[in-house]
Amino acid sequence: MKRTPARLSRRPLAVTLAVGGILGLLTALPAETAPPTAHVAATEGVTTVFYYTKTKNWTRYNLHYAPDGGAWTTVPGVRMETACTDWVKTTVNLGSAAGLQATFTDGTGAWDNNGGRNYALGTGDITVRDGVVAHSAPCGDPSPDPDPAGSKATVYYSARNLGWTTANIHYQPTGGAWTTAPGVGMTAACTGWWKKEVDLGTAAAMKAAFNNGNGTWDNNNGADYTLPAGVTTVQNNTVTRDAADPCAGEAPDTTAPSAPTQVVAQADGVSVVLTWEPSTDDEGVTKYQVTRDGGTRGTVVTDVGSTVLSEAGLEAKTTYTYTVRAVDAAGNVSAASAAARTTTGEKPPTSAPGKPLGTDPRKDPIYFVLTARFNDGDSSNNRGGSQHEKSGNAATGDPMFRGDFKGLLNKLDYIKGLGFSAVWITPVVLNRSDYDYHGYHGYDFYKVDPRLESAGASYQDLINAAHAKGMKIYQDVVYNHSSRWGAKGLFTPTVYGTRDAQWSWHYDERQPAFEYDGLTVEPKSGKSYYNGDLWSTAEPTGNTCLNWGRPTGAKSPEGYTIYNCQWPSPTSGMFPKALYHNCWIGNWEGEDSRSCWLHDDLADFNTENAQVQNYLIGAYNKYIDMGVDGFRVDTAVHIPRTTWNRRFLPAIQERVTQQHGVEAAKNFFVFGEVAAFVNDKWNRGSVNHSAQFYTWKERKEYNADDEQAALEMYEYEQQQGTGNQPRSANAFLDGNSYHAPDHSRFSGMHVIDMRMHMNFGDASNAFHNGKDSDDSYNDATYNVVYVDSHDYGPNKGSERYAGGTDAWAENMSLMWTFRGIPTLYYGSEIEFQKGKKIDCGPSCPLATTGRAYYGAHVAGEVTANDFSEVQSATGAVAGTLQQPLVKHVQRLNEIRRAIPALQTGQYSTEGISGDMAFKRRHTSGPTDSFALVTVTHAATYTGIPNGTYTDAVTGDVRTVSDGRLTITAPGKGNLRVYVLNGKGKIGSTGPYLK
Repeated sequence: MKRTPARLSRRPLAVTLAVGGILGLLTALPAETAPPTAHVAATEGVTTVFYYTKTKNWTRYNLHYAPDGGAWTTVPGVRMETACTDWVKTTVNLGSAAGLQATFTDGTGAWDNNGGRNYALGTGDITVRDGVVAHSAPCGDPSPDPDPAGSKATVYYSARNLGWTTANIHYQPTGGAWTTAPGVGMTAACTGWWKKEVDLGTAAAMKAAFNNGNGTWDNNNGADYTLPAGVTTVQNNTVTRDAADPCAGEAPDTTAPSAPTQVVAQADGVSVVLTWEPSTDDEGVTKYQVTRDGGTRGTVVTDVGSTVLSEAGLEAKTTYTYTVRAVDAAGNVSAASAAARTTTGEKPPTSAPGKPLGTDPRKDPIYFVLTARFNDGDSSNNRGGSQHEKSGNAATGDPMFRGDFKGLLNKLDYIKGLGFSAVWITPVVLNRSDYDYHGYHGYDFYKVDPRLESAGASYQDLINAAHAKGMKIYQDVVYNHSSRWGAKGLFTPTVYGTRDAQWSWHYDERQPAFEYDGLTVEPKSGKSYYNGDLWSTAEPTGNTCLNWGRPTGAKSPEGYTIYNCQWPSPTSGMFPKALYHNCWIGNWEGEDSRSCWLHDDLADFNTENAQVQNYLIGAYNKYIDMGVDGFRVDTAVHIPRTTWNRRFLPAIQERVTQQHGVEAAKNFFVFGEVAAFVNDKWNRGSVNHSAQFYTWKERKEYNADDEQAALEMYEYEQQQGTGNQPRSANAFLDGNSYHAPDHSRFSGMHVIDMRMHMNFGDASNAFHNGKDSDDSYNDATYNVVYVDSHDYGPNKGSERYAGGTDAWAENMSLMWTFRGIPTLYYGSEIEFQKGKKIDCGPSCPLATTGRAYYGAHVAGEVTANDFSEVQSATGAVAGTLQQPLVKHVQRLNEIRRAIPALQTGQYSTEGISGDMAFKRRHTSGPTDSFALVTVTHAATYTGIPNGTYTDAVTGDVRTVSDGRLTITAPGKGNLRVYVLNGKGKIGSTGPYLK
């Protein structure tokens, strides 16, 4: 999820949780090179943490921590000792870990956990003061000072393009010793520059490397930097000796840029695309001001970082006039360009509501797309937001909101040609935050985000087009939280609105006639990401926020003064307790994980309140009525099971039945994200925080009050423990026989198979861990199974899966034949962005992450005759369709679609030798499908029905007369599927299935 650059960060994370996306923490860029190894001191692996006490003034201080890759201390952690005036300290032996996650507490309920993000600390001496981490010892300077009267080096380091919030210099004077890694903290000198003065003693120079204190290094590509005495700057791997102070004042720039030329406006329906040639300037152009006249809305001025402006939602049959001015960094404005005029056309008609396809969801493999990053069908709805420049997206012409429904609709045949018959899309509701392209910061739950829609390509159009191709749409939904701006129609907070020179970029003067929709530009501010309706210069009537508008004493990462009530937060008193929870999560395996905020961008609904329930039920009824085929539920674990079972799940069933009938309701697919990033069958022994727990109804009656019922259920089930939870045989064969599953105790929510996901670093591990848990789900044949996603890779990895093509093929072969519903994250069919960090928020360009734009790979035309069958393809997409994993997944989908046992069958491993080997069967009326499967390895099956078996992969025929069949190893990525009375080879030999 998006992160805002100038606000306070996350709360305690004893166990970090995926949030839809939660997608995107403020993290530094990956290191270009490894950190220095030749000069790591013997004390590496030891951290002394100093914590500033004067602000908190607690009676005691505890450090609650977890070494990287290790377990958390028992709450409240380790008691800290006095270090010196206003400081306490604790020394932690990290062993082989390179750092630790940390929070601080007084032991009685007060926490400092970095605004919900936890503190990420490295090794050496580290100070934490008012949310700021530095690498130094406050009770004495540990840096070497061999000769105070000796030479000095003043080093300026530019981290402008790295997104670092702290910088350290790790150095070695010539002939001397290296500092203890990660070195000593540098101080912020001016925007983009850090400074440190180093005493060199008798040395004339030093070796140096730089880092952010959390594992990201710049060591000159492994060579280290050689820095002499005197003033030196280091910028973009370039050392400048005897440099001028980069922070010194410069002569003002008074020269305006040249006026833009060749301004062209083109209308398409009620959308306009405006282009122009770039202006020139002695210092460089920073933005353009586009003025639009025409229509009933008057004059509109928009700031643009590129030479293209796209506008949608204009008035029909209306002439608009555009002029463009260039602006440089000093604020000099050019003359206006020549005017460009265009006339819009007709507004497209609204499409009729659809109807869900209503078939068994297990028959439909899922393709998961991050809609705004998949394919751009209409550039007029592209938006970069307030982080467009800072993120680096502007430099690559890659706005965060880029893909849209039109782009997805245009490529449904690509997805169908891969063989997928269901498309899971990220949330569609109107979002509101500084980096909200992913959809998990809902603001108006009753409105589809206009940045996704286009003329002739509304959300309804997408649903209807998918259904016409026999494809389902699964909508990602969020019941747990809104954006930090609240939820329109329920509650929106008012924040402190001081608009000084520091914050004018963030706050906009309120314009009562303007309504935010994420797309339309507010005329006075020139922003589509306008925040004025949240802004007040005077204390709001009925204000409940403490110390409203007073400085907190803290600074933003840019060094700006932060004021109380400047941002919405749970503990500020800005949100009414009836509608929103007023606490931070302190224990991720505790009850508060279901009733507190998990991040400051995610205002936590009080889902046990009837008003909140009705707001959300009413919102999602709208999308049910449009004909979506199911909901993927974000952050499901953060809502009590009782609330799901009492309110939200029955409401879904009731509405689908009412609008579309009983059969549609039976197959309306709801699958929840119950994020458990452990390899346990039960999440650290907590049943309330385990995925399978949410697939069951309640076992007893609780209080009529939903809030009290949630607490009673939590305590009851925790006391029952893991050994007294319901068990199910719904996924398992009885010998060789299929039996009717018992869904009488099913809650209405299936889940993502987090345990298999965690173990997909190796297919065999995923298989064995998966089947170990299957008796605890109501019916594991409905589990949604994927390798990686928009949040994490296997084993909670922060990068897209990079295990290699053969490993991908093996994982796919297992997913497409084992129980559950195979799901593929967009682009994995070509190992798109493999090894790239999945999300780093606005601290790096999206193009460098796992959420990069995919459109270049599907450019061109593609037509599918049927699932897995491409009729024609031209352009780049034709090359994409020739990739080995594309061929592999096409045939896997073809085989799975032809064999009912692989879609809806129960399974067993009894009487079978072989690593990933199993038998599956589904019997219904005249259909009796029985298949023997082995992935990669040889297998022997005993006690199976006699008869003729045909391999769907090779066409090999075997006759079994003694209940025994032996299959040789097909090889990695390959498999064998021997079907009783099978029809023969399915599909063509490919790179792996052969």
